[in-house]
Amino acid sequence: MVKKIFGQIYIWLILLLMYLPVLVLIAFSFTEATNVGEWSGFTFDLYPALFQDDAIMRALGNTILVAFISALVATLLGTLGAVGTFYSKKRTKKLIEGTTQISIVNAEIVIAFSLTVMFVFLGTYVFKDYIFSFWTLLIGHVVLALPFVYTSVKPKLQQMDPSMYEAALDLGAKPSTALTKVVLPEILPGILSGFLLSITLSLDDFIITAFTRGSGLLSGAGKIETLSTLVQAKIKKGPIPVEMRALTTIIFLLVVTGVIVISIYRNKKENAAKVRKGRVNA
Repeated sequence: MVKKIFGQIYIWLILLLMYLPVLVLIAFSFTEATNVGEWSGFTFDLYPALFQDDAIMRALGNTILVAFISALVATLLGTLGAVGTFYSKKRTKKLIEGTTQISIVNAEIVIAFSLTVMFVFLGTYVFKDYIFSFWTLLIGHVVLALPFVYTSVKPKLQQMDPSMYEAALDLGAKPSTALTKVVLPEILPGILSGFLLSITLSLDDFIITAFTRGSGLLSGAGKIETLSTLVQAKIKKGPIPVEMRALTTIIFLLVVTGVIVISIYRNKKENAAKVRKGRVNA
């Protein structure tokens, strides 16, 4: 009984430490005070002001575009890589899996610096021009997310019966048809998990973005600003814009809503599966 009580206290303490800063930002998104901790009166003015701030809206648009596009590319490449590795020989499989693990545990600063050196080399000796742009930024985010997509899809492939693909081929299906009709439906949860994880990694990233960004997207001829680089630039000059507190609140509420919707969907799906199983057993 004592262990149970202590365990629950420990869990709630960890949750409090994790979410207290977010709750503080949410509370102070309803005041125009410059510094968190000061209260200048309750107001909703920060929310309309957020959507009127061109710099924040531009950075938000760039962040969403980079995250979505890089997640699509990383999910496609990671899924194909996982499927190809799963059906490869043991030596090839071990080599690819080892390389993937190195990418996951490697420091992000090492990845960012390596990409920068490569892009500088290509620009100097191959393209003979400055090549840092949206495309170099996209490559950086794809490289960051790709190993995580692979590790999300791999367990689903291991849970799948490998003979299903071969059975589809024996029944006359083309390899592409067997892949899309048999394999992909089985590993779809892993693909979706990898896609969502890729978006999260891209939204949170600062180091690779700072090293690999150039001009493009909504920034036009200027350097691409994402939310992370914008906040870092604002910190150098002074306090973070108060409108960012309103943006934090909106993002947090959207994430919580998404988690609740997904949980409800999964619970309904599990309950429906239990009902079907009960009818079969009956």
